[in-house]
Amino acid sequence: MVRDWVRTSVPRCTDFGSSDYNPDTSAMIIRTTDDSQVFITQPDHARLAAEAIANWRGEGFDDNPRRASILLAAREHDNGWREEDSLTHVDANGKALDFICVPIEVRHRIWPRAVDRLGEQDPYAAALVAQHALTVYGHYESDMAWDPFFEIMRERCAAQLARSDAGMAGHLLGDYRFVHAADRISLAFCTGWPQPLESYGHRIILRHDTVEVSPDPFSGARIPLRIRARRLPVREYASAADLRAALDDAPVEVIEGKASGPQ
Repeated sequence: MVRDWVRTSVPRCTDFGSSDYNPDTSAMIIRTTDDSQVFITQPDHARLAAEAIANWRGEGFDDNPRRASILLAAREHDNGWREEDSLTHVDANGKALDFICVPIEVRHRIWPRAVDRLGEQDPYAAALVAQHALTVYGHYESDMAWDPFFEIMRERCAAQLARSDAGMAGHLLGDYRFVHAADRISLAFCTGWPQPLESYGHRIILRHDTVEVSPDPFSGARIPLRIRARRLPVREYASAADLRAALDDAPVEVIEGKASGPQ
């Protein structure tokens, strides 16, 4: 089944305007309509991120000698969520958890796992993923409960850079901006943020089924976006296993849209 993406309400533990709101702290991505919920896995969102950024034509990305590693980092940046998406999470009232609703220990354990897994294939891509974790959770740096997380991720980033080719550390922050933009484009589409997202000088916002990026990095092209999802009725679940079983039984549908410059 193929569906166009229609803006709907988004279930959340915190309002979009809250200083605590952060779109990167989710397990499965969940979109809610009046009578159904659409579930998207984090790895599928990451694959879409890589597909979108592959069409980025600005800022020297086409000729970047580290382009393959950047695309790999975009595609694999959420691979640490695989185990969490498989387990699923529900709260005490039986509601499916997404976004910042998952416990802090879940958020702390997925990123070292992602970096270590990717580091076996491409240390520089793994360093980019470590930088992503440090960036998207940066607003927690004043929270002592997060001190061990930042220490671990900085160590992971340095270790992966040490395993990379000489001089790669000097390119890390410049290359990371492409990973960040890829993540934001895919998140805007998958979640339907009602507010614009910012990414290193680019403004990203979903309008109907199109993610508009300004300034236009696609040289006027309209980039097709497709994401796999499973749809369930809005209800409470007896346990995480109950939710997992319902998801396993639900058919896969494909959500379609576009990314482009401002229209």
